[in-house]
Amino acid sequence: MNPMHSLPQQPFREAILASLRDPSQLEALYRRDRSTFKRTFTALYPEVEEYATAQCWKARLDHAGPGISWGGGAELAFVIIAALIAGTLAKLPQFTPLDEEFFYPRNIGFIVLPVLTAYFAWQNALPRLQVFVIAFLSLVALVFINALPKDPPLGPDSHTLVLSCIHLPLFLWALLGHAWTGGVRSDLGKRIDYLRFNGELLIITGLLLVSGMLLTGLTVALFEVIGVHIGTFYTEYVVVYGLVAAPIVGTYVVHRNPHLVNAVSPLIARIFGPLVLITLVIYLGAMLLAGKDPFNDREFLIIFNALLIGVMAIILFAVAGSARTPSRGIGTIVLLLLAVLTLVVDGIALSAIVFRISEWGITPNRLAVLGGNLLIGTNLGWVTQRLAMAVRNRGDLAGVEDCIARFLPIYTVWTAGVVFVFPFLFGFV
Repeated sequence: MNPMHSLPQQPFREAILASLRDPSQLEALYRRDRSTFKRTFTALYPEVEEYATAQCWKARLDHAGPGISWGGGAELAFVIIAALIAGTLAKLPQFTPLDEEFFYPRNIGFIVLPVLTAYFAWQNALPRLQVFVIAFLSLVALVFINALPKDPPLGPDSHTLVLSCIHLPLFLWALLGHAWTGGVRSDLGKRIDYLRFNGELLIITGLLLVSGMLLTGLTVALFEVIGVHIGTFYTEYVVVYGLVAAPIVGTYVVHRNPHLVNAVSPLIARIFGPLVLITLVIYLGAMLLAGKDPFNDREFLIIFNALLIGVMAIILFAVAGSARTPSRGIGTIVLLLLAVLTLVVDGIALSAIVFRISEWGITPNRLAVLGGNLLIGTNLGWVTQRLAMAVRNRGDLAGVEDCIARFLPIYTVWTAGVVFVFPFLFGFV
C-alpha cells in the first residue's frame, strides 16, 4: 500500500509525532506538503530532538541544496570574451565590405559553435592531438564553405551550395560533441548526456532570450519616455550581441549548474510526447482529407521531411530526458506509439522520394533526402524495437539509449559527406 494513502488526515504536528518511528510515513508527509512539513517540523524539533530520525530530518531540512555556481574568474572571463568575439563575428558584414548574402548562409555556424567547442576542449583538458584535429577540421570546413563558387552553374541557389550550408552547422555540432564528451568515443553514456545537455541548453537559452526581450522592450520604452530614441542602435548592437551571447552564457550556466534543469527536461519530455503524438495523428488525418500528395507536391514533401526530422528529434530528446525518471510505464508506451507513427511518416517520405527519383532522375536534393530518410528510418526502426522490448518487459530505456548513441557517428559521417562530397559529386550544381 502506498504510505501516502494510509496517512491519517490530521494536523501535521500530530502526524509527525505519530510517524517518528516510521521513516516512510515521514517521507510521505513531507511530499504531501513540503512547506507545511518544514515549518511544523522546525517548530516541533526541540521536543523530539532525542530521536535519531528527527536529527536526520533536521539535517536534511537545514541543507539548502546546491546554489548557483559561477565558477572561477578565468571561466567568467572566457565566457565574456567569447560572447564579444561571437557578437563581433555576427556583425562582421557591417564592419567590413563582406556581402551579407555571401557571409551569413556560409558562416552562420561559425559564429557560436567553435567558441563553445573551445570552451569544452579547455574544460575537459583535451589532449593536444585531439585539439589539433578539431581545430584542423573546423579550419578545413571554414575554408571549404567560403571557397565554394559564388556563382556556380545554378547561381546562388545552387543545390549543393544550399545543402552544404544547411549541413555544415550539424558537422560543427558533432565537433562540439566530441569536445563536450572529452574525446571519449567509446562511452555511449556520454553521447546520451550530450543530447541531454543540448535539451537543457535549449531551455536555459530560451529563458535568457525571453528575459532579454522583456529587458529590451522596457529599456527602449523608458528612453522613449524621456525623448531619447535608442531603438535602432539598441537593436543593431545590444540585441545582436545579446542573441549571440545567449547560447554561450546558457552553456556556461548549464555546465556549471546541471541541477537547475535536471527536473525540467524530463517534465517537458513527458508533456510534449503525448501532445506531439496527438498532433501527428490529427495532421496525418487532415493530410488524407485534404488530398495532399507528397509524391507529386515537392513543397509538401519538404514540409513532410521537416516534420519527420522534428518528431525524430523530440523522440531522441524524450528518451534521453526520461532516463532520469524512475517510472516510465505510460511514458514509454507514448514514446512507442510516437515512434511507430513516425516510422509510418518516414515510410511515406521514402516512398515519395523513391518515386520522384524513378520519374525525374537523381538530383543533389533528392539524394540528400533519400539518404537522410534511410538513416532516420533505420535508426527509428531500431529505437522502436527497443521501445517495444521495454514496454513488454517493463524495463528501463537503457537499450533505447544505446541504439541512439551508436547511431550518432553515422549521422556525422553522412553530414560530412553532404557538406564536402556532394559539391564535387554533382559538379557544384
